[in-house]
Amino acid sequence: MRDARLLTRILADPSQASTVRDWTALLCVARAEAVAGTLAFRLDGVPVPANVGAMLADIRRDAAQARTQAVWEAEMARRALAATGVPIVLLKGTAYATADLTPAPGRSIGDLDILVPRAALADVEEALLAAGWEWVKENAYDDLYYRRWMHELPPLIHRERDRMIDVHHTILPLTARRTPDAQAMIDDSVALPNGLRVLAPEDMVLHAVAHLFADGDLAGGLRNLWDIDRLLRAFAVAPDWWCRLEARARRHDLLAPTRRALRLSARFYETPLDAGLAGRSATDRLYARRLLARDGWGRPRRRGTRFGFYVRSHWLRMPPMMLARHLLEKARR
Repeated sequence: MRDARLLTRILADPSQASTVRDWTALLCVARAEAVAGTLAFRLDGVPVPANVGAMLADIRRDAAQARTQAVWEAEMARRALAATGVPIVLLKGTAYATADLTPAPGRSIGDLDILVPRAALADVEEALLAAGWEWVKENAYDDLYYRRWMHELPPLIHRERDRMIDVHHTILPLTARRTPDAQAMIDDSVALPNGLRVLAPEDMVLHAVAHLFADGDLAGGLRNLWDIDRLLRAFAVAPDWWCRLEARARRHDLLAPTRRALRLSARFYETPLDAGLAGRSATDRLYARRLLARDGWGRPRRRGTRFGFYVRSHWLRMPPMMLARHLLEKARR
């Protein structure tokens, strides 16, 4: 197995499972890309070797339990913040699970990510600390780094449940070159029956796009791209969807990353798209090379490509002089 292409092919079309010759490689890469649960749900009911079937059943059971825990943690946050009256917008995996959206089956969920108005951060922080969350970052520089330049508070962990929460006030670092309108996202978010909220459909796609192409080094990118595929398949049936997505992408300064997400999602997962909005770019091949960089044991490959995207991620996050000071401070430890 030269790269992760087999994984994307089976995710896109589970009926091709009969062509898989190396299940160990497929499952190793799926675990490395944090989509083992997704793969297990995609292959539910598809004929596979008996030992593989037993393993996939275990993965589905663990993923279902993790989903229940994530939804419960969101409820704990809702109760902790209820007295503040602050709108709590769930993000990423917990949002998909709580709202029962299409990326949810088997989706790995790590920290609880929420978005709140920046003006309410002090109240939110005070309420969470009173409800049992504690700071993870004890270094003074790290604390300052988050509060002054990042899009979130320093992470907190609950002292009894050992679950992390990331409190965002926007979706990209304040030092980033792109400047999404976080308040517009909160204003247009959608209320769930339990009082929590999720982003509007267009903003949910754009948040996944920003998380993948405008913030990080594309680590775990195949999972994020799968999220985008599932969301687009669910939302694009609405009238004028592509026009509304383009308009919203322009408003949030995310048009170029959105175009790239459409192209790469279609490339790997055969996602339906609007060709006019998606456009074309010769550099997609480089992004594809980075996204697929795994060997048959799930280990990282293509060190040079990975390093290039690592440097790119920091370049996008902050101006050069600030980046130099930040890396120097990290190197001193």
